[in-house]
Amino acid sequence: MKAASLKEIKTELDMLHPAQLKELCTRMAKFRKENKELLTYLLFESQDEDAYIKGIQEQMDEQFKEVKKGRTYEAKKQIRKILTFVNKQIKYSGSKRTEVELRIYFCQKMKKTGITLSASTFLGNLYLRQYLTIQKAVATLHEDLQYDYSEEIKLL
Repeated sequence: MKAASLKEIKTELDMLHPAQLKELCTRMAKFRKENKELLTYLLFESQDEDAYIKGIQEQMDEQFKEVKKGRTYEAKKQIRKILTFVNKQIKYSGSKRTEVELRIYFCQKMKKTGITLSASTFLGNLYLRQYLTIQKAVATLHEDLQYDYSEEIKLL
């Protein structure tokens, strides 16, 4: 089966009754966890982006507490898992400001873990990629926000 284009889907959704639209959304949410998470974000959390960011940061704090500092291999796996979680949350939001804040917070927490980034090439490269991604995202923001975030980036 070939998937319809986005334009075709939009026109078809415009023709549906609200009850049918609700049924389609709930059916779609049943199939994949990511669909349900995205729908949760859109319905409940997208109105207050700051609270959403704080919630994600709290979850990151909990995940970073579990990182095993003595074992580089296990720490690498756990940090990669945290980054995957952060990337998913950034994708749901779609906001560059949210992306910058979460990535900066991730880098700050990564430095505070106590793991030397030079001990593992992977972790050093991961940190560097996040740093470069932050710089690219900041360049797309408003000038005032660029200045604010540039101060935080200097500390990284």
